Amino acid sequence: MSEIIRVENIERNFLVGGETVRALRGVSFTINEGEFVTIMGQSGSGKSTLLNILGCLDTPSAGEYYLDGNDVKKMNRDARAILRNRKIGFVFQNYNLLSKTTALENVELPLMYNSAYSKKDREEKSRQALIRVGLESRINHKSNQMSGGQQQRVAIARALVNAPVMILADEATGNLDTRTSFEILTLFQELHKNGSTIVFVTHNPEISQYCSRNIVLKDGKVIEDTYNSNIKDAATVLASLPKED
Repeated sequence: MSEIIRVENIERNFLVGGETVRALRGVSFTINEGEFVTIMGQSGSGKSTLLNILGCLDTPSAGEYYLDGNDVKKMNRDARAILRNRKIGFVFQNYNLLSKTTALENVELPLMYNSAYSKKDREEKSRQALIRVGLESRINHKSNQMSGGQQQRVAIARALVNAPVMILADEATGNLDTRTSFEILTLFQELHKNGSTIVFVTHNPEISQYCSRNIVLKDGKVIEDTYNSNIKDAATVLASLPKED
């Protein structure tokens, strides 16, 4: 099983009002291909800072970060941007879709930065990604014509379209009602069963019951890193919930 993420003694310091704030204090762990991991912690625990480093949006003050064998710390901004586009699929709490463009056009966006794909290739890959998340009937709908759950599915299709080595989800169910949250969790579990590596950053401890591993941060340190031997099935919970009128 290949290694997707390796962080070694990661530290991240910020200068705030003349004082140094130590957001991360020697964080180390490895995530292998095919894992479904939650990274949890309360506000101020360092999880957002860690998310930015894992997503190649920021670099550590000290320590090492390897993404799919690439030493991220040694890369310049442009190289990190290419790595981010090719290796990571992002799913955000607020979906981050373009409101007046279609689902297909939104999903195509990551492929626009990859000259290896023709317009026809982009459209076909995007169509297949939308089918994979159950939105074949919404391909030409604009995102402002969709429900929150449908918009999040578009965001997940966009995350999948480049065949990334990892899906990085930031509070991906945070803006959704209970039923829609379990629809999205069910989809993530299906992707995981089909081999996707998923890192799900959340403050909601309930999410950890549906994942294979749970990393907990507190005050910039890993205080818990455990494997889940009794993973709950989101589809079973979803089936038990009352349907909307």
